[in-house]
Amino acid sequence: MRPALLSCLCLCALLASACASAPADAPEETKAIFDRGLAAYDAKDYTKAFQLFSSIDDRDLAAMRNVALMLRRGEGTQKDPKAAEEMYARAAQGGLATAAADLGEMLLNGEAGAPDAKAAFPWLNGAAAAGHPIAQFELATMYESGNGVPKDVETARKLYRLAADGGMDEAAKRLAALPAGPAK
Repeated sequence: MRPALLSCLCLCALLASACASAPADAPEETKAIFDRGLAAYDAKDYTKAFQLFSSIDDRDLAAMRNVALMLRRGEGTQKDPKAAEEMYARAAQGGLATAAADLGEMLLNGEAGAPDAKAAFPWLNGAAAAGHPIAQFELATMYESGNGVPKDVETARKLYRLAADGGMDEAAKRLAALPAGPAK
C-alpha cells in the first residue's frame, strides 16, 4: 500500500510542478487569439483569420478545426482537401465532435478522393453519439440507403428524429418521407 501512496504523491508533485512551470496566461492568450480569429473570419478577413487560427492550432482543438474548415474551403489559404482531412482527424481524435462530423462528411462526399462511406462511418457514428445533428443526419441517410452500412430504415428513423430534435429541418422532412411502420 505504501508504494502506491508514494507513487501517487510523486505523480501529484510532478503534475503540480508542470502546472507551475506553464505560463499562467497561456489559456487566456490562446482564447484572445481565437477570439481575434473569429472576429477576422466574421469580417471576411480570411487571410488574417487563417493566420491567427494556425498560430494556436497546436493547442486549441477548435482552432485546429477552423484551420481544417478554411483549408477545405480555400478561405485565407489555398484549398487543400487532403490537409483539411488530416487536420479534422487530429481535432476529432482530440475529442471534438464537430471535427469528426466534418471529416465524416468529407469522406462520405469524396472531397479529397473517392467517396468512402465505410471510412466515414466511424467518424459520423462517434459525432452522432456525441449529439451532433449533422452527423446524425448523414448517418441516417447512410442507413436509409444502405450506403456503407446495412440498410436499416428503423435506425435511419431514430437518427433522423434525433437530428430533427437538434434543429435540422431537412431531417424532419426526411423523417416524414420515410415509409410508416417497422421496415428494414
